[in-house]
Amino acid sequence: MSSDPWGRVDETGTVYVRTADGEQVVGSWQAGSPEEALAYFERKYDGMVVEIGLLERRVKTTDLSAKDATTAIGHLRQQVDEHHAVGDLDALRKRLDALVATVEARREERKAQKAKQTDEAKHAKEALVAEAEDLAKSEQWRSAGERLRALVDTWKGLPRLDRKSDDELWHRFSHARSAFSKRRKAHFAALDAQREDARKAKEKLVTEAEALSGSTDWVGTAARYRDLMTEWKAAGRAQREAEDDLWNRFRGAQDVFFAARSEVFAERDAEQGENLKLKEELAAEAEKLVPVKDLKAARAAFRSVNERWEAIGHVPRDARPKVEGRMQAVERALQEAEESEWRRTNPEARARAEGLTGQLQSAVDKLRGQIDTARASGNNARADKLAKELEGRQALLDQALKGLEEFGG
Repeated sequence: MSSDPWGRVDETGTVYVRTADGEQVVGSWQAGSPEEALAYFERKYDGMVVEIGLLERRVKTTDLSAKDATTAIGHLRQQVDEHHAVGDLDALRKRLDALVATVEARREERKAQKAKQTDEAKHAKEALVAEAEDLAKSEQWRSAGERLRALVDTWKGLPRLDRKSDDELWHRFSHARSAFSKRRKAHFAALDAQREDARKAKEKLVTEAEALSGSTDWVGTAARYRDLMTEWKAAGRAQREAEDDLWNRFRGAQDVFFAARSEVFAERDAEQGENLKLKEELAAEAEKLVPVKDLKAARAAFRSVNERWEAIGHVPRDARPKVEGRMQAVERALQEAEESEWRRTNPEARARAEGLTGQLQSAVDKLRGQIDTARASGNNARADKLAKELEGRQALLDQALKGLEEFGG
């Protein structure tokens, strides 16, 4: 009989292994010596040790599932329990028991981890749904739309929940996206309608502007163009392409009119400038008659100058008072000289002075009435001109009254 610390072979070739529960039959050996029999079954034990060691490492270092690990442990435990090996089988059982505890702990750990991931995914999806529902009310169409598309990509990257929860959250998420899309579509449809209305309104404005471009009513048409611009701004914007085309036509029509007006005004200004030079020359010619030496000759010369003056057209408005004032000053000087001559040569100067005074007073009264009428009708230019004439007549009247006082003395 042959034996070792963990097993023996009896005289019949039966091989035994020692366990905590006593000896267990391993098998029988008839092919060789007892030592060879023990060595054979010891090698089988060593093989189980290696397999258990490999399984322990796989459990610790890989993501072997609990199910596969449990199956492998069961297979090894069956080999141990069948006692077809010689060695410390109880130690192997303890290692397998420990491995079962490890696998179970890993199972619980993964279960907890999965529950945590599921909870995190649920909270993440709830946050996505809340943000999507908030964005559904936004009018920031571009940025909100881009954000909603990004939320979809984020959603796809999250783990699925249980079917009911996942479906409920997805329904809310999808509804929010649909609501936003519907509002955005309605908004742009309304915007398109507004732009079409603006296009039609601006078409009418352009048609009128183009019809006015050839007008020569410089004041009235310029005022109408200002009104058209106000209406243009109030009409809103049309579609970009139509807006640009309409604006170019509208502006082009205005440019035609204002270019023509500028050309006419430039010609008028040049003509009035020439007229001013001619009147200044006549005023200078008239001023040479003062002081009056020959009243009759001076009167004739002044009438000649005045006739030529009246034949000349308008001068620039801002230069008119000055050049007309020069002529009026000469006319007053002639009137003063005439009055002086009357007093000097006419024995009935008093009567004439009285008659002249009456005439001047009537003229002054008449001018004042004309000035009031002109201002009442808004013709300030005529009123200003008459006021200048009134100033001269009033001065003559004052002199006549003074002369009349001299006759009385």
